[in-house]
Formats: sequence, structure tokens, C-alpha cells
Amino acid sequence: MQAGVRVAPSPLLISRRTLVAGSAAIAVAGCATTAPRPVSLFGAACLPRVNVSANRVIRTIAGLRPYRPSGYRVETQPLDGKTIVHNYGHGGAGISLCWGSSREAIALGLPGHAGPVAVIGAGALGLTTARLLQEAGFPVRIYAKALPPNTTSNIAGGQIMPGSYYDRGAVTQNWLARRVLATDFTRRRMQIMVGDDYGVRWLPTYDEGRLRSAAPNPVFPDRQALPYNAHPFPAENMLRYRTMYVQTGRFLASLMRDIRIAGGTIVVRDFATPSEVLALPERLVFNCTGLGARALFGDEELEPVRGQLAVLIPQPEIDYAYTVRQGYMFPRPDGIVLGGTFEHGEWTAEPQPEDIARIVERHRGLAESWRCGAEA
Repeated sequence: MQAGVRVAPSPLLISRRTLVAGSAAIAVAGCATTAPRPVSLFGAACLPRVNVSANRVIRTIAGLRPYRPSGYRVETQPLDGKTIVHNYGHGGAGISLCWGSSREAIALGLPGHAGPVAVIGAGALGLTTARLLQEAGFPVRIYAKALPPNTTSNIAGGQIMPGSYYDRGAVTQNWLARRVLATDFTRRRMQIMVGDDYGVRWLPTYDEGRLRSAAPNPVFPDRQALPYNAHPFPAENMLRYRTMYVQTGRFLASLMRDIRIAGGTIVVRDFATPSEVLALPERLVFNCTGLGARALFGDEELEPVRGQLAVLIPQPEIDYAYTVRQGYMFPRPDGIVLGGTFEHGEWTAEPQPEDIARIVERHRGLAESWRCGAEA
């Protein structure tokens, strides 16, 4: 993500000089025969439009989210003299929960432990677990079948707002309380990583389908319901708020750098059975294998949920994101990310041309229905 991104001003920051000038203009206009057009506080006519067409697609992506109806698993498992700490199953919220879930995991595993620690997996959960272990003073070795940029986490769109990671009818109240803490810690950790180094930035976001209430919320302090003439979307009900986005490739690469600088080692290795994990020299092992935990540790609740993305040629002028019924759009320096799909039980991590075509067509139709300059 790039620093210095233009953000639409908040209506609460209108200066006295602007207000006086606007009042004078209205007074003059009152003598004219034509009434002035309604003024949009957020400048509906000023939001640049995403240029969507099939010939602007620069790459297509598919990834398998590690989904558990009962929510992500953070739990210890004693096994033949070792302690395995599981930290996986975050569905579509791995980036949004990574720091908080990893903090929860090390709080379970570290008490009473001395000596080096192993982490299995090099996605967002594995890398944040490793960094927190290093910050706690423990030497770390990562074992991973694949390294960034070849991990599922690299495929994530990167919005720091957890979603699509549990079935409300399958979770406990205790787990719901834990995920609130994990979400909060991740947001606070990401806030101090904003900038080009880790690819984290704030963006105004327009939301049609989630967070319907505009009531005060400490997570989204500037959240606001918009009148119809204050946005260009063909939707009656829209919210606007700011949240963080991560350019996942840069974020993961920077974490890898930090881990190596702090003395961590990384070994490319796959594990087929728990006995191979038990053969490791480290007595404390953090399992951050995501969907791989299904075969490795027999978690039959884990299932893949495929997500597909179309990425367009970058448009630096697109300085906002949206989540609407047609899908979501996240702008990044490496391209405009268009999503998406949520396909349960699909094990093929390959983009499907017909699905990609539908994603592009939905967003193209949205762009064509843009209400730039529309009156109330």
C-alpha cells in the first residue's frame, strides 16, 4: 500500500471560511431563477469510477479458505512428550485475526516452556505466531511446505475486517468472546504498522450489505449512514467508514524479513503424519497449517471454501473500497481486486473462467450504473 493516499474529507471538517463562502453563494443563487443542485457532503460526482472490462484483467486467482463452522481452533494438545498448539481454521479472516489469534495461541503454549520453539506453516498465522514468540524471547524455527508468495494468505484481498469464518449456530459464547479479543488486538497491531513497509493503509469504504446500523461503534468511530445523494452507488442504503487494508504480498514478505533479522530460521518441509512432527527436536510446536490440519491432525470439521478473484490494471486514482451486493472491490498498488465467491467444499484451487467472467460482469454493470452527479 502507498502512503499519501488522498482521502475524501469528513463533513465534520468543513472550515468556517468554507461555510461562510458557501452561505454567500447560496444567497446570490437565491436571486436566480434556477435553484441550486443539492450538495453532496462526500462528493458523489467526485468518486472516480473503476474501469472494469475483461481486457483489463491482468490475473485471476483462486484460493481455499480453511473454514470450520465452529470457528478457528486455538487449543493445546499434549502428544508423546510434546505440546502441540493448534492455531488454524480462520476461514476468510486469517489476515484480520492473525495477530490476535496468534497471541491467544502463545499465551496457551508458553507458560512453563524453555528452549526453542517450532512453528509449522508460513502463512499469516504462522508468521505472526513466530514474530510474537521472538518478541517474547524464544528462538524460533519455521517449517513450511510453501513460503510466500506461494501461500493461501498471499491470495487474500486484505481488508482488516473478519468475515466468512464461522457458523453462528455452531459456536459457543466463550469462542465469540475470544474472537472479539483477537479482532481487537489484530486491529491495534495493524494500526502501528501502517505505511509502505508493511503495506497497510486506511481507506474509506462504502458498504451496502454489512454493518447496517450507524450507531456509535469504537471499531468504526466515523461510521455513517449516507443519504442517497451522497454516494454514486445504485443503492438506497449505504454506510461509509474507514478501515485498514493490507497489500498481502508486501505484508508477508516484510514479516519474513523481520523473522530472519531476529535470528529465526525457515525450513521448507512437508509433514504427512503426526509422527513426523513428533520427530522434530523442538518440544513446543505451533500448528499453523490451515487447511492442511485436516489431513495432518485429522480435523474432519475443516472444509475448503474457494474464493476467486479477478485483478484489474491498477488505477492510482481509486482511493476507496466497496462491498456491495455485486461483490467487493479493494484497490491496491498491484491491481484492483474484484471479488468474489464463497464456494463450500471445492478443493480445486484454480480460477474457473465462467466464474471470473461473472465477477467481472457484475462489477462492470455496477460501474455502468454509477450515479455521478445524480440529484436526490
